Amino acid sequence: MTEPAPIPVFDGHNDVLLRLLKSHAGSAETAFIEGTATGHLDLPRARRGGFAGGMFAIFPPSPHSSGSIDRMQGGSYAVPLPPELGLAEAQAATTAMASILLRLERAGGLSVCRSVAEIRAAIARDSLATVFHIEGCEAIDTDFRMLDLLYAAGLRSLGIVWSRPNAFGHGVPFQFPGSPDTGPGLTDAGRALVRECNERRILIDLSHLNEKGFWDVAELSTAPLVATHSNAHSVCPHARNLTDRQLDAIRDSGGLVGLNFATAFLRPDGSMNADTDLEIMVRHVDALIERLGEDGVGLGSDYDGATVPAAIKDAAGLPRLFEALRARGYDEPLLRKIGTENWFRVLERTWGG
Repeated sequence: MTEPAPIPVFDGHNDVLLRLLKSHAGSAETAFIEGTATGHLDLPRARRGGFAGGMFAIFPPSPHSSGSIDRMQGGSYAVPLPPELGLAEAQAATTAMASILLRLERAGGLSVCRSVAEIRAAIARDSLATVFHIEGCEAIDTDFRMLDLLYAAGLRSLGIVWSRPNAFGHGVPFQFPGSPDTGPGLTDAGRALVRECNERRILIDLSHLNEKGFWDVAELSTAPLVATHSNAHSVCPHARNLTDRQLDAIRDSGGLVGLNFATAFLRPDGSMNADTDLEIMVRHVDALIERLGEDGVGLGSDYDGATVPAAIKDAAGLPRLFEALRARGYDEPLLRKIGTENWFRVLERTWGG
């Protein structure tokens, strides 16, 4: 008996470009297209799991990692954030990962898409539909010259911060239990960046931004509010997660939240532990749908950037999450909304037709 085809997934966040830069810089095309034994995402595993595309993040790492994942082990913790990253260092890392993305496209491993029409067309021809996204705007100067260049290269989505502070705003710490209300929000340059993104119709990702920054964006932005990879604070009281009030604002804007698979943001004990039952992922989906409605929830796995439940393991394991949602009573139309359709709706509203 033939198994049904997986629910197609457009995913809000992964860090495969950073993994390729660190581990396969000289052979990124081969590693991604032929597959590897490590990490979460490559082309063979994407196809097995129904991973049809998503936001491919470019995250410029700090030179001295704080070991945040290793230190998020339940009970209570507050992981120190690294200092601000210099512009030159951030630009070097960003251009290196952008080069990998564009080389993967030339090698036939994916398609860099700038519209929902291009995403749909890529999926129809069985090409991985990829959106150029940056996580943390350290590579962007406050005159926005680099933004012009990145946009021309295909950038259509950005997260203003990755937790550490930068010229544009302040992020949330890796703190459990904790509140996202952790200090000042956007700087004047950050407010100008929101206006620049609205003018270019670049999606603004609220994940990692602290609560004051969230409300600054909500006040300024004309686009739907989106958190590409965040969870419900009511289920897991981690500083990285969104409060009910934030979720209500996202709903009222017609926005979306992508479920983050990182176990520290799923588990009620805040532990980054792969021994995590899929039931807790379903509880977060339940909570998000309760606040956002059926049109406001997608997936934002954080593949290659976090520890995910062992039952999911990698991109090939996506069908197991949908099996768990079916067992909860989710029907096929709603599963397809969560898989792709909600993302397409919010991207069309943000980018235009």
